[in-house]
Amino acid sequence: MKTITTTYRWATQLINDRRGQDLIEYALMAALVVVAVVSGLAPWVGPVLSEIFSKVQSVLSGTPT
Repeated sequence: MKTITTTYRWATQLINDRRGQDLIEYALMAALVVVAVVSGLAPWVGPVLSEIFSKVQSVLSGTPT
């Protein structure tokens, strides 16, 4: 019986603990900012990266561009 009471008390304390809440909120906000920045830069960065990978592929395959 003591184990059930101890487990219940531990679970209740865990549910009511709010210490990590701010960290999670900041992490979610940072992730949202990263997604917004990446989606905003994709039209400009995409073609540049494609060209770089094409050049690397041609150099590795031995066919000059």
